[in-house]
Amino acid sequence: MRSLRASLSAVAGRLGTERGSAPAEFVMVAALLTLMTLSVLQLGLALHVKNTVLDAAAEGARYGALADNTPADGAARTRDLITVALGAGYASDVTASLGNYLDHPAVAVTVRTPLPLIGLVGIDEGLEVTGHAARETLG
Repeated sequence: MRSLRASLSAVAGRLGTERGSAPAEFVMVAALLTLMTLSVLQLGLALHVKNTVLDAAAEGARYGALADNTPADGAARTRDLITVALGAGYASDVTASLGNYLDHPAVAVTVRTPLPLIGLVGIDEGLEVTGHAARETLG
């Protein structure tokens, strides 16, 4: 009985120590920090795509609103800008139309593009932005 108590107390003593916990804690903290870093980078990439597409849509609308251009010219300009900046996969759904914006004749360029969730892979048509520009007239 005495030897059983001694061996149980020796096992309990070894279980109570924190020896060997540093590598386990390091792995858990490193995994958490890696996940957080990758999440922040992915958010930055998604915001970059959104801002780039929005800027291209606004530039295309301004180009299409010039007196000697048509909305189709603005859509083509938007496609070119997005293709150069992000790739052709992000410029596949670009539309332009004439209409009114804040009670003024305007050109609107709308872009529907993937929203990147993991790297550059994401939800198709998960992001929709529209750029507006006042229509120029001669005379």
